[in-house]
Amino acid sequence: MSAANRPDVLDSLVSLAKRRGFIFQSSEIYGGTGSVWDYGPLGVELKNNVKQRWWNAMVRERDDVEGLDAAILMHPRVWEASGHVSGFSDPLIDCKACKARFRADKLTDAACPRKPSKKPGEHTDCQLTEPRQFNLMFKTFMGPVEDSAAVVYLRPETAQGIFVNFLNVQQATRQKVPFGIAQIGKAFRNEITPGNFTFRTREFEQMEMQFFVEPGTDMEHFERWKQARLDWHLALGLDRDRLEFHQHTEKELAHYARAAFDINFDFGGTLGFQEIEGVHNRSDFDLRQHQEFSSKKLEYVDQANNKRYLPYVIETSVGADRVTLAILVNALREEAVPGEQEGRTVMGLHPALAPIKAGVFPLTKKDGQPEMAERLATALRKKFNVFYDEAGAIGRRYRRQDEAGTPFGITVDGDSTANDDVTIRFRDDMGQIRVSTSKVVEVLTNYLEADHPRADAARAG
Repeated sequence: MSAANRPDVLDSLVSLAKRRGFIFQSSEIYGGTGSVWDYGPLGVELKNNVKQRWWNAMVRERDDVEGLDAAILMHPRVWEASGHVSGFSDPLIDCKACKARFRADKLTDAACPRKPSKKPGEHTDCQLTEPRQFNLMFKTFMGPVEDSAAVVYLRPETAQGIFVNFLNVQQATRQKVPFGIAQIGKAFRNEITPGNFTFRTREFEQMEMQFFVEPGTDMEHFERWKQARLDWHLALGLDRDRLEFHQHTEKELAHYARAAFDINFDFGGTLGFQEIEGVHNRSDFDLRQHQEFSSKKLEYVDQANNKRYLPYVIETSVGADRVTLAILVNALREEAVPGEQEGRTVMGLHPALAPIKAGVFPLTKKDGQPEMAERLATALRKKFNVFYDEAGAIGRRYRRQDEAGTPFGITVDGDSTANDDVTIRFRDDMGQIRVSTSKVVEVLTNYLEADHPRADAARAG
């Protein structure tokens, strides 16, 4: 399907996400909090699997990247040095008639809340104010006194925690440039116009890596990281034709950046291609700024070559929430089933990312089937996240797990208690194989370790 005719599935996804326990609106019983979302039992597993996969690829499988978990609250001078206090703002326009707020540079994408078919300013009684700058950082106070001396900010990005710890990490680990520092953490932005489910929110999670390189070698590393990050998204099972690189134009490029590319994913509908990760050559701007504002030398000492320099930085910054949303959009499909009138809704998640790896079902509640199924589920839980379900017709139980994205269904039937074997049913092609109970862990492990994005029965051998 081409990008031009991909349907908008967000409404269907929001409904399924709540029904199956992926994502709930925050504080829903109180009417909800605008553009803030809670990850339910399935959502937290999926998002944790995404974060773990990123951590493995960026830290554990490499010897040139170290991990970090910097604090959310930082010295306010950090944000002066980074430019966030003076420059991290969007132009804001208010409508005095409907009390809505809009980004002045995004009016063509906005809709009048009273007349959605019109843009802000097009309705007869719109009263738009002149644009004013609105800082996106959340401000709070540290300590008991709420005055200007106690002001701190909730971090709007995780990168600055890495930059101020550059020498700490380098000296503690004895890493030599080039090397990177990675972390996963929450960030907060007081967005004027958040929306599109979890795509743009005020509280979100970033997975960032800053790779420190010698000036002059930066573009070579930049190109390598661009390809590596695209490959990572493809390995999640995202469709290749839904991914593209977007190069920042001179107008889009940050003043300190030498080059920047976004990895965009096609969400379909009016949202279309949107950024899920940025790869940036930040030059030495960040370390230079922190060196100036802190009066602390942040130069790297290359003793082997008798050189000192401020490293350039190649940044990879991916939104954990946006990637999780892309995975859900990419996976959601509705398909006809031969011999069935209703069809089925499937969340075709990559098996390694699936919140539940297997559903375990006794076909009936007699002849020792529930007891055997419960023993099997207990044994499997030592290695996999499994779900036991004995309620309703077996077809309905399969359908519930199809919507949850569970790649394998294990059924204990009348022959199982006699022959000590079970049926494994595959989500994507609904094929089935018969497997000895003692081999179930091995078979599932082989599928998952193969890192194969489809659990087709042809790979069962």
